[in-house]
Amino acid sequence: MSSEIRDDMKIDWDHPIEMDDDLILRADIFRPETDGQYPVILTYGPYAKGLSFQEGYPSAWNRMVEQHPDVTAGSTNKYQAWELPDPEKWVPDGYICLRVDSRGCGASPGFVDPFSARETKDFYDCIEWAGTQPWSNGKVGLNGISYYGINQWHVASQQPPHLAAMCIWEGAADWYRDMTHHGGILSTFWDNWYDMQVKTVQYGLGDNGPKSIVTGSNACGELTLTEEELAAERCAFGDEIQAHSLDDDYHKVRSPIWKNVVTPFLSAGNWGGQGLHPRGNFEGYIRAASKEKWLEVHGIEHWTEFYTDYGVQLQKRFFDFFLKDDRKGWEDQAKVQVQIRHPDRFELRMEEEWPIPRTQWTKYYLDFATSGLSESIPDAAQQVGFETMGEGLTFRSPPLDKAMEITGPSALKLGLSSSTSDADIFVILQVFAPGGEEVVFQGAIDPHTPIGQGWLRASHRKLDEQLSEPYRPYHTHDEVQPLTPGEKVELDVEIWPTSIVIPEGYHFAISIRGKDYEYAGESGGRLSNFKNELKGCGPFLHDDPRDRPANIFDGTSTLHSDPENPAFVLLPIIPSA
Repeated sequence: MSSEIRDDMKIDWDHPIEMDDDLILRADIFRPETDGQYPVILTYGPYAKGLSFQEGYPSAWNRMVEQHPDVTAGSTNKYQAWELPDPEKWVPDGYICLRVDSRGCGASPGFVDPFSARETKDFYDCIEWAGTQPWSNGKVGLNGISYYGINQWHVASQQPPHLAAMCIWEGAADWYRDMTHHGGILSTFWDNWYDMQVKTVQYGLGDNGPKSIVTGSNACGELTLTEEELAAERCAFGDEIQAHSLDDDYHKVRSPIWKNVVTPFLSAGNWGGQGLHPRGNFEGYIRAASKEKWLEVHGIEHWTEFYTDYGVQLQKRFFDFFLKDDRKGWEDQAKVQVQIRHPDRFELRMEEEWPIPRTQWTKYYLDFATSGLSESIPDAAQQVGFETMGEGLTFRSPPLDKAMEITGPSALKLGLSSSTSDADIFVILQVFAPGGEEVVFQGAIDPHTPIGQGWLRASHRKLDEQLSEPYRPYHTHDEVQPLTPGEKVELDVEIWPTSIVIPEGYHFAISIRGKDYEYAGESGGRLSNFKNELKGCGPFLHDDPRDRPANIFDGTSTLHSDPENPAFVLLPIIPSA
């Protein structure tokens, strides 16, 4: 531990925080120069507090600062870290920024086990420690992106007394439905993430790991371990996830208890975060027991708006209200603040609730004979098959005679039979310009992200009748119900919330396939922190052969519809003002 004053801040490097099992976690504390008691903005996570954003994630940093100069304005940017607030933009306004390296990562020793009950207990203890220090006013706020947002839901379920407010910026919540298994289909993201973003900053890398550009010290501890010693100090994360294919206790201890989440919060989602982030932000807003809660939704890259003036000012108004009792600037904040997406821009709009109360829930029926979408039910029974490893089937609307807004969650209802004992359904909500080109967006990760996506494994079709809504089917994922080859079953597929104003003359469409979506145009290239090339789904793929053996998932699926049980997509149409 060392302390110094630099850049108008008192900084404690590697300050010890003792856990209930005597393990010492390490934290960096950034405080105002003037002695006093201040609210604390706390983060706890695995990405090594001593690793700068610029060094650890250069491709993301360079893109952000080139396109958004307000991110770097007013800061030396020396203390910028991946997915964390910049202390140079918070400390001058009377906040303390406290960054804790989670157990086994960065400067903190211990066994690495992401999102585990042990981590949640550590997080709880760090909050209580921060709330009782002489420089603290007793109010602790949580703020951060992704991992540093996800674990906020989890620790809030334990109700630490000094937790006063939290801003969950693009933070998933349900470990099973949002993160590891989409509709019951294994996501390979976490296995790859562990290799690229956690093992690379594990405590014990020492001299073999990154160094702080500020202090010159090792970001991952002074101890240098062998690869064998490092492996012994971390869980086999990808294998553990793959071994738990249902929503069992492994997943439940890594998910919120919504009735226990009572902390005031701002939940900030991203329309383009399909595959990880947006679902939890919406579910949290709807289901958490907190009486004081707000929802914000934006677009573009996953890491950008958190750091722009738009994001920082929004966060500060929220935390000023709950951590400083500043009654100016937030008391009139709309419950829902959304950036409505157009093909060429976003428009900021305030709403009263989510889903938007004036939504016109509209069924568009799939016509297998014409590959069309219509508000009329086809008058005869239909069926159509497709090879699951092919390009699937696409059903398009006629050209729109006027602009139409889709904002909210969607759902697909259809009958399906398979040539095998199971089938995976991938659903893509698409928009096409009059010339036929698909309209895609810079998503949270991928530059060619489609309008919306949903997933379901047919053997996981069982619904939770209590939690399901027509626009958001909720599956139990507590048992496998195999298919009988050739025998039809009914499926309800959740399509994650989205927003798009479709111009006049454009088409919208539903694509149904048996594998991940791929954008038909050029590649999105590669980012420094992901293994795969960006082809439309970013790193959120479903291609583990252990989960999708070819003898089951490389077959033929047949869609069924008849006038009594028609296939349709339910869309949230927002009427024009």
